[in-house]
Amino acid sequence: MSGGATRLALGVDLGSSGLRVALMDPAGGLHHQAGCAYPGPFVQPRTWQQGLTQLCGAIPLPLRRRVAGLAVAGTSGTLVAVDTNGHPLGEALPYNAAQPQWASRCRQLAEPGHPAASASGTMARALELQQRYPHAHGLRHQAEWLTGWLLDQWHWGDMHNSLKLGWDPVQGGWSGVIGSQPWSRLLPRVVRPGTALGPLHPTVAHQLGLPTAAQVVAGTTDSNAAVLAVDPQPGDGVTVLGTTMALKQLCPEPLQDAGVYSHPVGNQWLVGGASNSGGGVLRQFFDSATIAALSRQLDPRYPTGLHYLPLPAPGERFPVDDPRLMPRLEPRPVSDALFLQGLLEGIAAVEARGWARLQALGAPPVRRVLTVGGGARNPVWRQLRQQALGCPVLNRPHASTACGAAQLARRGLAAVNCDATT
Repeated sequence: MSGGATRLALGVDLGSSGLRVALMDPAGGLHHQAGCAYPGPFVQPRTWQQGLTQLCGAIPLPLRRRVAGLAVAGTSGTLVAVDTNGHPLGEALPYNAAQPQWASRCRQLAEPGHPAASASGTMARALELQQRYPHAHGLRHQAEWLTGWLLDQWHWGDMHNSLKLGWDPVQGGWSGVIGSQPWSRLLPRVVRPGTALGPLHPTVAHQLGLPTAAQVVAGTTDSNAAVLAVDPQPGDGVTVLGTTMALKQLCPEPLQDAGVYSHPVGNQWLVGGASNSGGGVLRQFFDSATIAALSRQLDPRYPTGLHYLPLPAPGERFPVDDPRLMPRLEPRPVSDALFLQGLLEGIAAVEARGWARLQALGAPPVRRVLTVGGGARNPVWRQLRQQALGCPVLNRPHASTACGAAQLARRGLAAVNCDATT
């Protein structure tokens, strides 16, 4: 890296529908942003590697040479079993793969009300994976696994991803009796997001075309990174409208209830939940171009009265934690435009129930909602949501999850620099 060049932080977003990267300078200036589809099935960890390699190769060489640190945000709850060398033992179990057969065991292991006590939490997937692979050496979330590949050591986990697996950020340990189980050796060593873990492994640095001195920083979940990207203020709620829908807001105290998550962020708590409803339901019926064309025909002033519950498959996580909850997508009108409006109204109703649930648990009232993700680009959907929520809804379509991950990498670099000068 040339002496006068500004050091850059690389943020990596492993979303449910593809990958994105963003390069930011210490002042928050964005120098590069790009994305691509996964080169293979989402549940194949090697495609996460391949996608990142492809995106890094497309970063202009002068920018790549200035990368000083990087952090990864991954889909919350996607889990993979690995061997002693970190190699995947099979496909990952994705974030929306509920395991109701483990529901009673989860309740026995975690404290009541902890996210790991739910069949839709990551603990249920962990139990399934350790049964499938009895000789597994570790269980890692998507972001943690890719972070391990960058370092060539798979010890680490982060507090945000590990919450649904059973980490208790208040107590600073595993909830209930999880830590005393014979298979607890499979669990990661948990650190705070933004912790510098070490430099890139030379082989991986060469493959990505990045400096070997670049620091790998502990990451976070995709929805938490999206919140970091918009920098919410008191009274703000943040809705991440992607394949699924996540609701987040800052709260002075953690909240605890089924399907509700509380992540430490500075001296506050980022509380919220994630619904299976979202853009993925829309794509089951329409492609993006059709959604855009039909949206221009909608009139939000006239509700359809269809009262759908738009879920992509049976099962919901939030605002209701029920792995067997059935979608409600009938009757379907002859008009595709009315059908689309009914779906959008249904997703907006789920969001309204989500904010009400958080407030009932003690979260501050939300005075406005900031929206990120692909759904933030649809103005008609914004109007429908604003009517359902009864507060202003502002779109932040360019505040990407990759930018939030880059901000986390910047924090890690700043901490390293601070330590080096003290």
